[in-house]
Amino acid sequence: MSSPLNFHLEHYDGPLDLLLDLIRKQEINIYDIPIAQITAQYIEYMQRAAELSIELSAEFVYMAATLIHIKSKMLLPRDPELEKLLPEEDPRKELVDRLLEHERFKAAAEMLHQKRVIEEAVWSNPQIAQFADTEDPGLAVTLHDLVKTFQTVLERAKQRPVYEIGTEDVSVPDMIRYLRKVFEKEQTVSARELFERQRTRRGMICLFLAVLELVKLQAVGLVQKDLFGEIGLKRLPGFESAFASEQVMTAINEGYN
Repeated sequence: MSSPLNFHLEHYDGPLDLLLDLIRKQEINIYDIPIAQITAQYIEYMQRAAELSIELSAEFVYMAATLIHIKSKMLLPRDPELEKLLPEEDPRKELVDRLLEHERFKAAAEMLHQKRVIEEAVWSNPQIAQFADTEDPGLAVTLHDLVKTFQTVLERAKQRPVYEIGTEDVSVPDMIRYLRKVFEKEQTVSARELFERQRTRRGMICLFLAVLELVKLQAVGLVQKDLFGEIGLKRLPGFESAFASEQVMTAINEGYN
């Protein structure tokens, strides 16, 4: 019997946030989740929420069913001889992959939040004049808006047909080179269209990280012409200088190896 988890009934944006919190607080190896223990604690959280009249989304109920299903599959006896002929994949693998991906997004979101706080705390920027543009700058748009656009595209991608293309070796540096070619032809492109051109989730994620790198280098900026309109990526005057030194790409390559 696992000891009951002692925690305040916190608010979570989704079931993956709750599972990650349970795993990290107990220092559990995410690659070897004790599914029975975590399932019991997850359901306990849902029961406490019900007692406090806290309404949880359907995603929490679906995840509870998923955990119970995984637990039942792990409890079923497996024929040793059949295991030799046809090894069965760990029932937890898909859940672990989703948790790791979600954790990476949380880390990226936290980084963007910290960057935004720092930017808002800056009183002035002496170098801002070199990026001044005589055109209509449009509405104020932040990296947080880009993250929301990316998440929307990822959700839509779940409904797309799966392409059998084998192992994809695309990387963040590959996507930076891809964006460089795009902006050599166009001054402004739709962020949504760029993401939707990618055939896999890995391609989308690498492209998203590549955009963040170019924004950090002040090679690309974010624009939005209309309220609630699409987020655009705009080539900035510092675009060419960002690629002038080989050290830039070398540092990025090393950072993602």
